[in-house]
Amino acid sequence: MSTRPFDAATAGQLTDADLSEEARAQAARDEAKVRRGFWRKMRGAARHVPFAEDAVATYYAAFDRETPLKVRATLLAALAYFVLPIDIAPDLLPIIGFGDDAAVLMGALKLISGYVKPEHYDAARDALSGAEPSDTPSA
Repeated sequence: MSTRPFDAATAGQLTDADLSEEARAQAARDEAKVRRGFWRKMRGAARHVPFAEDAVATYYAAFDRETPLKVRATLLAALAYFVLPIDIAPDLLPIIGFGDDAAVLMGALKLISGYVKPEHYDAARDALSGAEPSDTPSA
């Protein structure tokens, strides 16, 4: 496994070989969780989540095959936390319920913000405006 640090400057240089087998397996589990629960949670929470557009854009970036694998793994981990029914601050609590979800997602976005592209945000706006969501943004 590589010893290079993971940050926005080096993320584009990473290859599949830079991700351990354990990390790949975790990313696959996170991907399955996100695919199962993301849209269901967004439909129920979108109007209550001030970061809905960022969450949906992150979803599209995570499933974009042009996004480097290690970046996708980071995004999927953050989205899996958002989708999980149990977290530090339950989402049913007014005001603070989505605070921990926002912190995790915004932390991931800050780390790899260059990989969430304008087309991911375009797809997010379309999905949030009522268009049928898909796993990938239209090219």
